[in-house]
Amino acid sequence: MDLVAQAKKNAGHRAADMVKDGMIVGLGTGSTVFFAMERLGERIKTEDLSILGVPTSHQTAMRAEEYGIPLTTLSLHPALDIAIDGADQVTPSKQMIKGRGAAHLREKIVADAAKQFVVVIDSAKEVPVLDAAVPIEILPFAYGSVCKKLVELGGEPVMRNGVKKDGPVISDNGNYIFDCAFGKVDDPALLESAINSIPGVLENGVFAKMTEKTIVIVGKSA
Repeated sequence: MDLVAQAKKNAGHRAADMVKDGMIVGLGTGSTVFFAMERLGERIKTEDLSILGVPTSHQTAMRAEEYGIPLTTLSLHPALDIAIDGADQVTPSKQMIKGRGAAHLREKIVADAAKQFVVVIDSAKEVPVLDAAVPIEILPFAYGSVCKKLVELGGEPVMRNGVKKDGPVISDNGNYIFDCAFGKVDDPALLESAINSIPGVLENGVFAKMTEKTIVIVGKSA
C-alpha cells in the first residue's frame, strides 16, 4: 500500500472509531470513506457494533453490503448521528469542495441531516484557498441556460464525460454533472449560494455552511 493509500486508510479508520453503538451513520462516496466502511464492517463483526448506514450513492450501498453494514433511508431516519465523507479540497476554516464522485447532491443532503460531519482526507487535500473546479449537478432540460448563467458568474463550465462510456456522466439522480472553474474562491459561502440560486441547478460541490459541526481528520501515512 502506497503512502497516500495508507493516509486515507488511517483517516477512514479513525473516523470509523468515532461511531458508537446504536448510531445512524451517513456514508459518503469515495476511496477514503470506503476505508471507514471497511473498519465499520470489522467492528460489526468483532465488537458486535449495531449501526445503520445511509448511503449517498449506489456504489456506497454496494460497498456497504460487501462489508456487512445494514442500511436504512433518510425517510425512515431523517436525523443522523454522524456522517463520514471525503473531500477534494479543504481549507483551514473547514470550507471545502466535493463532488469528484458525482455524489455531492446526496452527500450534502446527508451531511445536512447529521449532527456531526466528519471529513476524512489525506494531506494533499489541504489547501489555503479553494481553487478546484466546482462540480455542479444540473437538470438535463436546463443545462444550456444554467451554463449561460455560470459564465455570467465568472465560471467556465465543462460537461463531465464518462470514462469507458460515450457521452456525459449521469448522476445517480439522473442529472448531468458539470465541472465549473472559478479560479480562487475568496468567498465560498457566497459562491455556493449564487450557484444554487440558478434555476436548473440541483446542487453544487462547495460545502461552506457546515463548518461548525465539521471535524476534519487528516490521515497519517505512518
